[in-house]
Amino acid sequence: MTLNHRRAAGAPVDETAYQAQLAAEVAEVVARQRGAGIDLVNDGEYGHSMGHRYDYGSWWAYAFQRLGGLELVDYEEFAATRKPPKLGEIGLGGFERRRDMLLFDEAYADPGSGAALPAASLAAGLPVCRGPITYIGEADVARDIANMKSALAAAGVETGYLNAVAPGSCARIGNEYYDDDVELLYACADAMRNEYKAILDAGLWLQLDDPGTAESWDQIAPQPSVEEYRRYTMVRVEALNHAIRDLPNERIRYHLCWGSWHGPHVTDIALADILEPILAVNAACYSFEAANVRHEHEWRLWGGVGLPAGKQIMPGVVSHATNVVEHPELVADRIVRFAECVGRENVVASTDCGLGGRVHPQIAWAKLEALAQGARLASERLWR
Repeated sequence: MTLNHRRAAGAPVDETAYQAQLAAEVAEVVARQRGAGIDLVNDGEYGHSMGHRYDYGSWWAYAFQRLGGLELVDYEEFAATRKPPKLGEIGLGGFERRRDMLLFDEAYADPGSGAALPAASLAAGLPVCRGPITYIGEADVARDIANMKSALAAAGVETGYLNAVAPGSCARIGNEYYDDDVELLYACADAMRNEYKAILDAGLWLQLDDPGTAESWDQIAPQPSVEEYRRYTMVRVEALNHAIRDLPNERIRYHLCWGSWHGPHVTDIALADILEPILAVNAACYSFEAANVRHEHEWRLWGGVGLPAGKQIMPGVVSHATNVVEHPELVADRIVRFAECVGRENVVASTDCGLGGRVHPQIAWAKLEALAQGARLASERLWR
């Protein structure tokens, strides 16, 4: 068991050794990204606690240790704490009640199918709010910033970005303290603002991870109307804009996805149905899945959308959903298609989502190299 796994599981570790290893690993992952040809790098999210190599929830679960007012409980107790939505509103059901999982129940139940979720340990429990939410992660985010800036300097890279969970996705927790989910949402927004501000004040970029914007749709039963879901999403966008008010949005990128598990995803909501609330986020860049075969066709949508002035899109052009490494020519084709829709200066090539834990590390690095090679080919085509 690695130091990180032992620490996440609550086992005793040499904290000095752990922190030294963490700093060294961040330096290595930054240098390797730069070596692969990636221009804007991150810390691999190594500062976000996780307890399993294939931990699909670390982008969310890391915040449990950075927010006061939460208590970790088992799943049954967690499920019992969800307040029913008010009349005329909609609310989330349990993860296991997703329509995609019900439709393909045999595949999801078969551990050899490739669709089943990995058996990551949930020994640490799930979060229930039992007091006022406060931010207590100052030391953690300061460490992440210090490790990132040291790694950037060592690699000769000017700047990079750190990830943080957006309020709408952060607030998908049990609630025994606030009157309703909206009050809980704004409490999360006010608390997480401390983390956002610290990252931006350090001169780094901030990526707000908000998969709940797209994938919460499949977790609401019965299925709402698209208009109901847009209203539900706009409330969360407004809370996010509240959290990043007066912050330098030219260094804020917003990421959404339809979840990173390798299921059929036939019940995903269409990008067209949620594009209006997405573009209402006060960010400079919008990152979304576009190489995933369930959503690749949606590139056409951007040809009919007026991208707000000064904004860019960050379509995924390599996918976390397949072990096949994309050919650089295909990557270039995908980039050029988007450039023809919104302008060549408004496209930043990216991945669909985080590759770590979704594909083997050796394959992930090959995908990043293909991304950089394809971007160079696209630039040659677009600026020749």
